[in-house]
Amino acid sequence: MYGNEESEAVESSNVGYIGLGNIGKPCAERLITDAFSAHVFDVYQPAVDELAEKGAIGCASVAELASCCAHIGICVRDDQQVEELLYGDGGIFANATRDTIVAIHSTVTQASLLKWAEQAAELGIHLIDAPITGGAHRAVDGTLCYMVGGSANVVDRCRAVFATSGEKVVHAGDLGAGIALKLCNNFIQYTEFVAMAEAARLAQACGLPLDVLKEVGLSNGVVNEQMYMFVSGRNGLAQNCSDEEMEEFFGAMGKLAEKDLQCALDTARDHGVTLPTAEYMHNRILDVFLARDESRPAPD
Repeated sequence: MYGNEESEAVESSNVGYIGLGNIGKPCAERLITDAFSAHVFDVYQPAVDELAEKGAIGCASVAELASCCAHIGICVRDDQQVEELLYGDGGIFANATRDTIVAIHSTVTQASLLKWAEQAAELGIHLIDAPITGGAHRAVDGTLCYMVGGSANVVDRCRAVFATSGEKVVHAGDLGAGIALKLCNNFIQYTEFVAMAEAARLAQACGLPLDVLKEVGLSNGVVNEQMYMFVSGRNGLAQNCSDEEMEEFFGAMGKLAEKDLQCALDTARDHGVTLPTAEYMHNRILDVFLARDESRPAPD
C-alpha cells in the first residue's frame, strides 16, 4: 500500500535532499537559508551530521524526510539507488503526502524516469527529471545548470529551490526531456575528454607541450577549459602515481562515466537509435580516466 493519506498539508518551505555526495552535499547546504527548512538524509551519517551543524535538519530515515517535505531532491548514483529510495514501506512513495514534488537529479535512463513518474502520478505525487551539470565546484558556487522535464506549473514551483544552487534552469520539455538532455550533454563531454587525451598524447609524441594545444584550441573553439583541466590534471598525477593510486583518484569518476554512457546507450536502444561512437566511448572511457596507454579497437 503506497501513499501517505495524511490530510494535514506539509509546509512548502520544508525541502528535503537525499544524497550528500560531491555535488549533493553543496546543493543541500545551499538550501540552508531563511526561505527554506532543509531536511537531509544520506546513508553516510557524517555527511548528515556536518550539514546539521550548519543548520539543516538531519533525518534518521527516508520515511521521516518524505513525510514532512513538500519538495524532495534525489542525487544518488544510479537507477537502482533511486528505486530503493522510492519504493517499499520506508520509501518516498509510501510516506510522502499528495502534491509533493520529487526531483530526480541523478543521471538515469529515460525509461526508468518515465516509469517512476507514472507511478508517482497515481499517488498524487509529482516526479520530475531535473539532472544537473557543472560539477562540484559550481555546486559550491551556486552556478549549476538544471535541465528539467515536466509540466510548466510543476517546474515553476521548483525554481526557487533550484535557484539556491543553480544559475540557469532549462525547461527542456515534458517529462523525460531533462534526462534526455543530460545524457546527450554527458556523451558530448566524455567524447571531448577522450579526444583531448589522445590529441595530447600525439602532441607530446611530436614534442609539443599541452599548453600550445590549449592556446590554439581555445582560440578556435575546439578546446574548452574543462577538457584542458581534465587532461592536464590527469597527466600530472599519472606521472608520479602507481596504477593503484590512479584507481584511487580517478577510478570512481571513470566508473561513473561508464554508467552515464550506458544510460545513454540504453535510452538510445529504447528509441531505436544506434550510437556507435558512444559504444566506443563506453569501452574506452575508464582507460582514459586512469591514463592507461593501451588502445582498444572500435567495436564492430
